[in-house]
Amino acid sequence: MTTAHLCVLFAGLMPFIFGGIAKSSTQGYDNRAPREFLAALQGWGQRANWAQLNSLEAFPLFAVAVIIAQLRDMDQSLLNNLAMGFIVARIAYGAFYILDKPSLRSLSWTAGIGCCLALFLI
Repeated sequence: MTTAHLCVLFAGLMPFIFGGIAKSSTQGYDNRAPREFLAALQGWGQRANWAQLNSLEAFPLFAVAVIIAQLRDMDQSLLNNLAMGFIVARIAYGAFYILDKPSLRSLSWTAGIGCCLALFLI
């Protein structure tokens, strides 16, 4: 398994991490109605939930980009570095979202998308 493959695995788990952070933001998590509970969150818990949702949205593009880059025989070192760059950007994205730093969040989102584009285009 390559580093890029491990990055795909981690990216696939990232929504669960941000979801867990959101659920831990307040007392009284209701497992019978988790979507209603998450929709009612405020503050940093709500932003963690939004980071969870965006992580779900970003995952397919990244996973497909890694697969296509491998099918095109991209240099493995470059592929691994771009995949790790995506992961770093997405961790930063989630942290900046939770900490309510919208400009930094947008910058890290752009960096993550840039890694995906590079995987397709280089």
